[in-house]
Amino acid sequence: MKNKFLPFSIVLIFITIFIIFYKGLQDTNIYTPEVKINYEVPSVSVELFDSGKTVNTLEIFNTDKFYLLNIWSSWCVPCRQEHLILMDLIKNDNLKIIGINYKDTKKNAKKFLEELGNPYDKIIFDNDGTNAIEWGAYGVPESFLINKNKIIKKYIGPLSKESMEEIKLFIK
Repeated sequence: MKNKFLPFSIVLIFITIFIIFYKGLQDTNIYTPEVKINYEVPSVSVELFDSGKTVNTLEIFNTDKFYLLNIWSSWCVPCRQEHLILMDLIKNDNLKIIGINYKDTKKNAKKFLEELGNPYDKIIFDNDGTNAIEWGAYGVPESFLINKNKIIKKYIGPLSKESMEEIKLFIK
């Protein structure tokens, strides 16, 4: 009796392990962060890139305009790819682009802007990444469309031609 029970239990254990691993492979391991919209612009003290002056973010964003807050860095390859879209968006008078220079050096950031052009009305210098965390960013590049001190749309990853068209529709 024991001789018949042992092979059966070994097969049953292997089938159970196989089912557990198979189910584990079916689950996605890609984490998609929650995208919050219609929440207030965070009120934090930030350092401006050019002047080194400390201001509150509420001083940067007027309530009656559309803003695109773009988190970027000179070492970020997708940031370089989306830069042409930002340069195109500055042609629109209804939109101001504010940048957060994320975990970068001022020297490298200035070189990046000299090479590709500066689409930013103002740039916040975020040496250690804490300002980006306050905004709920997970990396670079990320962008937030803001109106009346509320975030109305968040773009994770580089802006595309489709997102550029969507932004233009928002700000009309």
